[in-house]
Amino acid sequence: MLLPARDAAATLPRAVASIRAQTFSDWELLVVDDGSADGTAELLKGLARAEPRLRVLRRPREGLVAALNAGLSAARGDLIARMDADDEALPERFAAQVAWLDGPAGRECGLVSCLVEHVGDAAAQAGYARHVSWLNGLLTPEAMAVRRFIDAPVAHPSVLFRREVVARHGGYRAGDFPEDHELWLRWMDAGVAFGKVPGVLLRWHDPPDRLSRSDPRYASEAFFRLKAEWIARWLRARPALAARPLLVWGAGRPTRLRAAALTAHGLRIAAYVDVDPAKVTPALGGSGPAVLAPAALPPAGEAFVLAYVSSPGARDLIAADLMARGWVEGRDFLLCA
Repeated sequence: MLLPARDAAATLPRAVASIRAQTFSDWELLVVDDGSADGTAELLKGLARAEPRLRVLRRPREGLVAALNAGLSAARGDLIARMDADDEALPERFAAQVAWLDGPAGRECGLVSCLVEHVGDAAAQAGYARHVSWLNGLLTPEAMAVRRFIDAPVAHPSVLFRREVVARHGGYRAGDFPEDHELWLRWMDAGVAFGKVPGVLLRWHDPPDRLSRSDPRYASEAFFRLKAEWIARWLRARPALAARPLLVWGAGRPTRLRAAALTAHGLRIAAYVDVDPAKVTPALGGSGPAVLAPAALPPAGEAFVLAYVSSPGARDLIAADLMARGWVEGRDFLLCA
């Protein structure tokens, strides 16, 4: 188990206790202390004295990616699990995930996740609550692969992956993007299959001050920049699809700005699609791609659609509309926002 921590003295005892309570006993907990200044180091010394399977790697404060990669280098064993210092693993987590990877469904997978319980104010933190509900609905390798351009299809602290995947495809990368989603997109692009145990095995705490709410690497625009690169790679790897006219569903200004990142990676947008009759036009501002009404879409197989509408309800309606016309997700369209 790889667990990075910085100034986590308030929550580490709970996290460590949840690992010590695992029914699967053959584990090592490696806590990477990223330059804590709140008593975390002293707390870890005491926890390690009480638990010989707990190992501490103390490092200067260099950030999450550096801490994670240092942990990957120092970790022992063929399987590496992840968790954060403010989360809790349910007692059966390790046993269930190891058994899943060893079973018939998991032998071809390089990573397994699980369902997670959102622990927080579901009203005040509605975005995260919706995200948890969404990712808990992605249960198969196929569903996670085809929906990976919407958002991360697994919760980072819920995963268990094979060390060989890191050796083949690399660990975490630093940049102006969310390090976990970049890793999932890179591994999936390389053909790594993801699995998911269909049961809740992690309590995912959602404090108001979590890093993903304050760090610009996790801002929505950073996600769209990252996804544009991997969408372009995905299409280029499928020349028959890349040869079709590319349509982007959503013609509002935010969508057009986000979709513009696609052109930086060599994709040409032939037209936009929008349900608002006021936006339908032969060309935006007299030049550039046209805006089509959904009724003007060509038959399935004659174009490729990237649905860039962020609202979950609208996204579901777009998918239903396209499938009713005979379009197939992953063959004729992708949901990307």
